[in-house]
Amino acid sequence: MTATGWHSSEAELRDEIVRVCHLMWQKGLVAASDGNVSARLGDNRLLATPSGVSKGFLAAADLVLLDLDGTPLVQAQDGTSRAKPSSEILLHLEVYRQRPDVRAVVHAHPPLALAFTIAGIRLPECMLPEVVINLGEIPTTAYATPSSAEGPRAIRELICGHDALILDRHGSVTVGCTPFEAYMKLEKVEHLAKVALVARQLGRVSELPQEEVAKLIAMRRTALGLSPEYNGEACVHCGACGKAAETHSSEGEGIVSDELRRTIVESVVQELARRAS
Repeated sequence: MTATGWHSSEAELRDEIVRVCHLMWQKGLVAASDGNVSARLGDNRLLATPSGVSKGFLAAADLVLLDLDGTPLVQAQDGTSRAKPSSEILLHLEVYRQRPDVRAVVHAHPPLALAFTIAGIRLPECMLPEVVINLGEIPTTAYATPSSAEGPRAIRELICGHDALILDRHGSVTVGCTPFEAYMKLEKVEHLAKVALVARQLGRVSELPQEEVAKLIAMRRTALGLSPEYNGEACVHCGACGKAAETHSSEGEGIVSDELRRTIVESVVQELARRAS
Protein backbone atom coordinates (compact mmCIF):
# COMPACT_ATOMS: atom_id res chain seq x y z
CA MET A 1 0.00 0.00 0.00
CA THR A 2 1.40 3.40 -0.95
CA ALA A 3 1.25 6.60 1.10
CA THR A 4 -1.59 7.90 -1.07
CA GLY A 5 -3.88 4.98 -0.30
CA TRP A 6 -3.38 3.02 -3.52
CA HIS A 7 -2.81 -0.70 -3.15
CA SER A 8 -0.39 -2.66 -5.26
CA SER A 9 -2.95 -5.38 -5.91
CA GLU A 10 -6.62 -6.23 -5.61
CA ALA A 11 -5.71 -9.03 -3.21
CA GLU A 12 -4.03 -6.54 -0.87
CA LEU A 13 -7.08 -4.29 -0.82
CA ARG A 14 -9.40 -7.25 -0.23
CA ASP A 15 -7.30 -8.32 2.75
CA GLU A 16 -7.40 -4.85 4.29
CA ILE A 17 -11.18 -4.57 3.92
CA VAL A 18 -11.63 -7.98 5.55
CA ARG A 19 -9.32 -7.02 8.43
CA VAL A 20 -11.31 -3.84 9.00
CA CYS A 21 -14.59 -5.80 8.99
CA HIS A 22 -13.24 -8.27 11.53
CA LEU A 23 -12.11 -5.41 13.80
CA MET A 24 -15.52 -3.75 13.56
CA TRP A 25 -17.22 -6.98 14.63
CA GLN A 26 -14.70 -7.81 17.37
CA LYS A 27 -15.02 -4.37 18.93
CA GLY A 28 -18.83 -4.41 18.84
CA LEU A 29 -19.12 -1.60 16.30
CA VAL A 30 -21.49 -3.74 14.20
CA ALA A 31 -23.85 -6.60 14.98
CA ALA A 32 -24.88 -9.58 12.85
CA SER A 33 -24.71 -8.50 9.20
CA ASP A 34 -24.87 -4.77 9.97
CA GLY A 35 -22.44 -2.27 8.52
CA ASN A 36 -20.52 -2.18 5.26
CA VAL A 37 -17.14 -1.20 3.86
CA SER A 38 -16.07 -0.19 0.37
CA ALA A 39 -12.90 1.04 -1.32
CA ARG A 40 -11.86 2.28 -4.73
CA LEU A 41 -9.96 -0.20 -6.89
CA GLY A 42 -8.35 2.10 -9.41
CA ASP A 43 -10.50 4.92 -10.81
CA ASN A 44 -13.53 3.07 -12.14
CA ARG A 45 -14.21 0.14 -9.82
CA LEU A 46 -15.06 -0.51 -6.19
CA LEU A 47 -14.71 -3.42 -3.81
CA ALA A 48 -17.56 -3.66 -1.32
CA THR A 49 -18.85 -5.99 1.36
CA PRO A 50 -21.78 -8.21 0.33
CA SER A 51 -25.30 -8.18 1.69
CA GLY A 52 -26.27 -10.48 4.54
CA VAL A 53 -22.81 -11.60 5.68
CA SER A 54 -21.53 -11.10 9.23
CA LYS A 55 -18.45 -8.89 9.26
CA GLY A 56 -16.89 -11.24 11.78
CA PHE A 57 -16.85 -14.16 9.32
CA LEU A 58 -16.20 -12.32 6.07
CA ALA A 59 -13.58 -13.71 3.68
CA ALA A 60 -11.68 -11.89 0.95
CA ALA A 61 -13.47 -13.88 -1.74
CA ASP A 62 -16.85 -12.66 -0.44
CA LEU A 63 -16.26 -9.06 -1.50
CA VAL A 64 -18.19 -7.75 -4.50
CA LEU A 65 -16.54 -5.96 -7.41
CA LEU A 66 -18.67 -3.04 -8.62
CA ASP A 67 -18.63 -0.21 -11.11
CA LEU A 68 -19.21 3.36 -9.93
CA ASP A 69 -22.96 2.93 -10.43
CA GLY A 70 -23.00 0.06 -7.95
CA THR A 71 -23.49 -2.68 -10.57
CA PRO A 72 -21.67 -5.98 -9.83
CA LEU A 73 -19.03 -6.72 -12.48
CA VAL A 74 -18.43 -10.43 -11.86
CA GLN A 75 -21.27 -12.76 -12.78
CA ALA A 76 -21.97 -16.47 -12.61
CA GLN A 77 -22.41 -18.63 -15.73
CA ASP A 78 -26.18 -18.07 -15.71
CA GLY A 79 -25.64 -14.31 -15.92
CA THR A 80 -26.72 -13.55 -12.35
CA SER A 81 -24.49 -11.79 -9.85
CA ARG A 82 -22.57 -14.11 -7.54
CA ALA A 83 -23.21 -11.81 -4.60
CA LYS A 84 -25.18 -8.65 -3.99
CA PRO A 85 -23.62 -5.55 -2.46
CA SER A 86 -25.18 -4.18 0.69
CA SER A 87 -28.32 -2.14 0.15
CA GLU A 88 -26.44 0.70 1.85
CA ILE A 89 -24.07 0.91 -1.15
CA LEU A 90 -26.10 4.01 -2.11
CA LEU A 91 -24.47 5.85 0.80
CA HIS A 92 -21.01 4.85 -0.39
CA LEU A 93 -21.66 5.86 -3.99
CA GLU A 94 -22.83 9.28 -2.84
CA VAL A 95 -19.62 9.77 -0.87
CA TYR A 96 -17.48 8.92 -3.90
CA ARG A 97 -19.52 11.28 -6.08
CA GLN A 98 -19.08 14.17 -3.68
CA ARG A 99 -15.50 13.44 -2.57
CA PRO A 100 -13.04 12.47 -5.33
CA ASP A 101 -10.29 12.47 -2.67
CA VAL A 102 -11.93 9.64 -0.70
CA ARG A 103 -10.69 6.12 -1.43
CA ALA A 104 -12.59 4.19 1.28
CA VAL A 105 -15.88 4.38 3.19
CA VAL A 106 -16.89 2.65 6.42
CA HIS A 107 -20.51 2.56 7.59
CA ALA A 108 -20.96 1.09 11.07
CA HIS A 109 -23.44 1.07 13.95
CA PRO A 110 -21.31 2.19 16.95
CA PRO A 111 -23.71 1.68 19.89
CA LEU A 112 -22.92 4.71 22.03
CA ALA A 113 -22.69 7.20 19.18
CA LEU A 114 -26.00 5.77 17.95
CA ALA A 115 -27.53 6.08 21.42
CA PHE A 116 -26.68 9.78 21.51
CA THR A 117 -28.88 10.36 18.46
CA ILE A 118 -31.76 8.42 20.01
CA ALA A 119 -31.45 10.52 23.17
CA GLY A 120 -31.41 13.65 21.03
CA ILE A 121 -28.01 14.75 22.34
CA ARG A 122 -25.31 16.28 20.17
CA LEU A 123 -21.96 14.51 20.36
CA PRO A 124 -19.58 17.12 21.88
CA GLU A 125 -16.64 16.91 19.48
CA CYS A 126 -14.97 19.97 21.04
CA MET A 127 -14.42 18.07 24.29
CA LEU A 128 -11.22 16.25 23.31
CA PRO A 129 -8.35 18.07 21.52
CA GLU A 130 -7.33 15.04 19.44
CA VAL A 131 -10.86 14.78 18.04
CA VAL A 132 -10.83 18.43 16.99
CA ILE A 133 -7.45 17.99 15.28
CA ASN A 134 -8.12 14.63 13.63
CA LEU A 135 -11.83 14.81 12.81
CA GLY A 136 -13.10 18.35 13.24
CA GLU A 137 -16.86 18.69 13.51
CA ILE A 138 -18.91 15.48 13.55
CA PRO A 139 -22.39 16.55 12.44
CA THR A 140 -25.53 14.48 12.83
CA THR A 141 -27.63 14.05 9.70
CA ALA A 142 -31.38 14.24 9.43
CA TYR A 143 -33.15 10.92 9.82
CA ALA A 144 -33.33 8.84 6.64
CA THR A 145 -34.98 5.48 6.03
CA PRO A 146 -32.16 2.91 5.74
CA SER A 147 -31.39 1.49 2.30
CA SER A 148 -33.43 4.19 0.58
CA ALA A 149 -32.64 7.20 -1.59
CA GLU A 150 -33.14 9.32 1.52
CA GLY A 151 -29.73 8.23 2.84
CA PRO A 152 -27.63 9.78 0.05
CA ARG A 153 -29.69 12.97 0.26
CA ALA A 154 -29.13 13.19 4.02
CA ILE A 155 -25.33 13.07 3.70
CA ARG A 156 -24.92 14.92 0.38
CA GLU A 157 -24.00 18.34 1.71
CA LEU A 158 -22.43 17.32 4.99
CA ILE A 159 -19.96 14.80 3.56
CA CYS A 160 -18.39 17.48 1.37
CA GLY A 161 -16.72 19.10 4.37
CA HIS A 162 -16.51 16.32 6.97
CA ASP A 163 -14.73 12.98 7.34
CA ALA A 164 -17.11 11.60 9.97
CA LEU A 165 -20.90 11.80 10.15
CA ILE A 166 -23.41 10.45 12.65
CA LEU A 167 -26.53 9.10 10.97
CA ASP A 168 -29.61 9.77 13.07
CA ARG A 169 -30.67 6.39 14.54
CA HIS A 170 -28.51 4.58 12.00
CA GLY A 171 -24.85 4.69 12.98
CA SER A 172 -21.93 6.46 11.36
CA VAL A 173 -20.10 7.08 8.10
CA THR A 174 -16.34 7.67 8.12
CA VAL A 175 -14.04 8.12 5.13
CA GLY A 176 -10.34 8.01 4.36
CA CYS A 177 -7.56 7.25 1.92
CA THR A 178 -7.65 3.59 2.93
CA PRO A 179 -10.18 1.30 4.64
CA PHE A 180 -8.01 1.25 7.76
CA GLU A 181 -7.84 5.04 7.92
CA ALA A 182 -11.63 5.27 7.66
CA TYR A 183 -11.91 2.59 10.35
CA MET A 184 -9.60 4.48 12.74
CA LYS A 185 -11.90 7.51 12.43
CA LEU A 186 -14.81 5.23 13.37
CA GLU A 187 -12.93 4.19 16.52
CA LYS A 188 -12.38 7.83 17.43
CA VAL A 189 -16.08 8.60 17.03
CA GLU A 190 -17.12 5.79 19.38
CA HIS A 191 -14.33 6.62 21.84
CA LEU A 192 -15.61 10.19 21.97
CA ALA A 193 -19.11 8.89 22.66
CA LYS A 194 -17.80 6.72 25.52
CA VAL A 195 -15.94 9.61 27.13
CA ALA A 196 -18.93 11.92 26.68
CA LEU A 197 -21.26 9.38 28.30
CA VAL A 198 -19.03 8.91 31.35
CA ALA A 199 -18.55 12.68 31.66
CA ARG A 200 -22.33 13.16 31.65
CA GLN A 201 -22.67 10.48 34.34
CA LEU A 202 -20.01 12.15 36.51
CA GLY A 203 -21.35 15.65 36.07
CA ARG A 204 -21.62 18.44 33.52
CA VAL A 205 -19.83 17.98 30.19
CA SER A 206 -17.27 20.74 29.80
CA GLU A 207 -16.17 21.57 26.25
CA LEU A 208 -12.88 23.24 25.40
CA PRO A 209 -12.72 27.06 25.53
CA GLN A 210 -13.35 28.75 22.20
CA GLU A 211 -9.83 30.13 22.00
CA GLU A 212 -8.36 26.64 22.43
CA VAL A 213 -10.71 25.21 19.81
CA ALA A 214 -9.58 27.95 17.43
CA LYS A 215 -5.93 26.97 17.98
CA LEU A 216 -6.66 23.29 17.44
CA ILE A 217 -8.59 24.02 14.25
CA ALA A 218 -5.67 26.11 12.98
CA MET A 219 -3.43 23.09 13.62
CA ARG A 220 -5.87 20.85 11.75
CA ARG A 221 -6.01 23.18 8.77
CA THR A 222 -2.21 23.39 8.65
CA ALA A 223 -1.93 19.58 8.77
CA LEU A 224 -4.48 19.26 5.94
CA GLY A 225 -2.91 22.05 3.90
CA LEU A 226 -6.06 24.19 4.02
CA SER A 227 -6.00 27.93 3.68
CA PRO A 228 -7.02 30.04 6.73
CA GLU A 229 -10.04 31.24 4.74
CA TYR A 230 -11.33 27.71 4.14
CA ASN A 231 -14.64 27.30 5.97
CA GLY A 232 -15.78 23.92 4.66
CA GLU A 233 -15.30 22.25 8.02
CA ALA A 234 -16.44 25.13 10.20
CA CYS A 235 -18.16 24.05 13.39
CA VAL A 236 -21.58 25.60 13.84
CA HIS A 237 -21.94 25.24 17.59
CA CYS A 238 -19.59 27.55 19.49
CA GLY A 239 -18.34 29.92 16.80
CA ALA A 240 -14.65 29.23 17.46
CA CYS A 241 -14.20 28.07 13.89
CA GLY A 242 -15.00 31.52 12.57
CA LYS A 243 -18.67 30.85 11.92
CA ALA A 244 -21.51 32.15 14.04
CA ALA A 245 -23.05 29.61 16.38
CA GLU A 246 -26.29 28.25 14.98
CA THR A 247 -28.19 25.02 14.54
CA HIS A 248 -27.03 23.18 11.42
CA SER A 249 -29.83 23.18 8.87
CA SER A 250 -29.01 19.61 7.87
CA GLU A 251 -29.08 18.19 11.38
CA GLY A 252 -32.05 16.12 12.50
CA GLU A 253 -34.91 17.99 14.03
CA GLY A 254 -34.88 15.47 16.87
CA ILE A 255 -31.67 16.95 18.31
CA VAL A 256 -32.92 19.07 21.22
CA SER A 257 -31.27 20.96 24.07
CA ASP A 258 -30.78 19.46 27.53
CA GLU A 259 -32.99 22.19 29.02
CA LEU A 260 -35.88 21.37 26.70
CA ARG A 261 -35.41 17.65 27.38
CA ARG A 262 -35.58 18.22 31.15
CA THR A 263 -38.73 20.30 30.73
CA ILE A 264 -40.38 17.53 28.72
CA VAL A 265 -39.39 14.85 31.23
CA GLU A 266 -40.66 16.93 34.17
CA SER A 267 -43.97 17.54 32.40
CA VAL A 268 -44.42 13.83 31.70
CA VAL A 269 -43.60 12.91 35.31
CA GLN A 270 -46.08 15.49 36.62
CA GLU A 271 -48.80 14.24 34.32
CA LEU A 272 -48.22 10.62 35.34
CA ALA A 273 -48.37 11.64 39.02
CA ARG A 274 -51.63 13.54 38.43
CA ARG A 275 -53.22 10.53 36.72
CA ALA A 276 -52.10 8.18 39.49
CA SER A 277 -53.59 10.39 42.25
